[in-house]
Amino acid sequence: MVVGTEARSVEDWDIVYICDWLPPDFGAVGQYSELHSREFAAQGLRVVLIGLTSQPRGRVTDESVGAGLLRKVTLAAPFYEKTATLKRITWTARMNTRLLSAAWRYLRRARKVVFTGSPPLFLHWIAPANIVLKKTLVYRISDFHPECAIAARGRASLALDLLYRLTLFWRRRVHSFEVLGYDQMVRLEHIGIPAERICLKRDPSPVAIGPDTVPLERPAAARGKVLLLYSGNWGVAHDTKTFVDAYREHYRAGPGRVLLWLNATGSGARQVEQALTALQLPFIRGAPVPLEQLAGLLMTADAHLITLSDPFVGFVLPSKVYGCVQSGKPVIFFGSDRSDVHKICLDSGLPYYRRVGIGDVEGGFEALNQLCARSGAMTAASGEKIAAG
Repeated sequence: MVVGTEARSVEDWDIVYICDWLPPDFGAVGQYSELHSREFAAQGLRVVLIGLTSQPRGRVTDESVGAGLLRKVTLAAPFYEKTATLKRITWTARMNTRLLSAAWRYLRRARKVVFTGSPPLFLHWIAPANIVLKKTLVYRISDFHPECAIAARGRASLALDLLYRLTLFWRRRVHSFEVLGYDQMVRLEHIGIPAERICLKRDPSPVAIGPDTVPLERPAAARGKVLLLYSGNWGVAHDTKTFVDAYREHYRAGPGRVLLWLNATGSGARQVEQALTALQLPFIRGAPVPLEQLAGLLMTADAHLITLSDPFVGFVLPSKVYGCVQSGKPVIFFGSDRSDVHKICLDSGLPYYRRVGIGDVEGGFEALNQLCARSGAMTAASGEKIAAG
């Protein structure tokens, strides 16, 4: 491996891959971007992966992967408060400009450019630049912007409507799109992107989970409880109210044995924490773990929780679904059957999967109670097996 602050020389590259936060910083898009970049390099390609880091200084590292080469370029960047609109706009413009500037030397000698939906609106930098570059542009549309901002507001402002129209103009000049689910494919076809320019390419689980995966230490407060894990980002796109109301009823009128393990960041996580605290309902507050501990974390929980608000279906696909399914543990999804989360969970053969529609508090109450009943039956069966042995 060669490590330094400057690239060794100007060379030809097969793929330049651009995203936001790269590991070890927390960010699902960056985790998957690195996985995909390694897959390309393993095929014998020369790949440059460019993204952001919270470290004080950026770096350039070269790594041989199979018959290919992966060059990882990180740019030092500050975090920002997503709820502060002006700061978010300023940060996005600065980072998109820096990413394009840092990538330029590689873009000029690249055959293909892959870029993601994060940072938001990078399309507005790379698509105009491609008028000069004339490269094959592949848009891995992990999240739709500005549609997510419009969905969060409930309607488009004049500025968002103009931005949306400009976004459609540049999207039509992208050569091909990679989508995470069929729900995203429907969204693209709805705005006039031809089906032949859209390819379904799901993300894999960010970690490998097998018989040798060792769970983390179980929280002491979870003794005698069914530990329901929400891990990762719980943001504006993810429902909170239906789950909180169902959880409240589970403790008021149900067995009260499900215990939420909130290992999450984001505005939704803060809302859930505040709501459950005000209701004096038990939960365990944690934080997302480093990637190397994620497999153990997923296996520590008894079940997993996923949520998605209806206006965001097809604009966002919660990436946590891949790890949850890989764990083989039960999953409760609060969201629409139009979301590919539902399809992925149904097709996975999970031992217990329940979808709850947004606003269906009674359905959420029943799902939590059934999870308890299932856990009790498994515990009893395990005890009988031990006694017979």
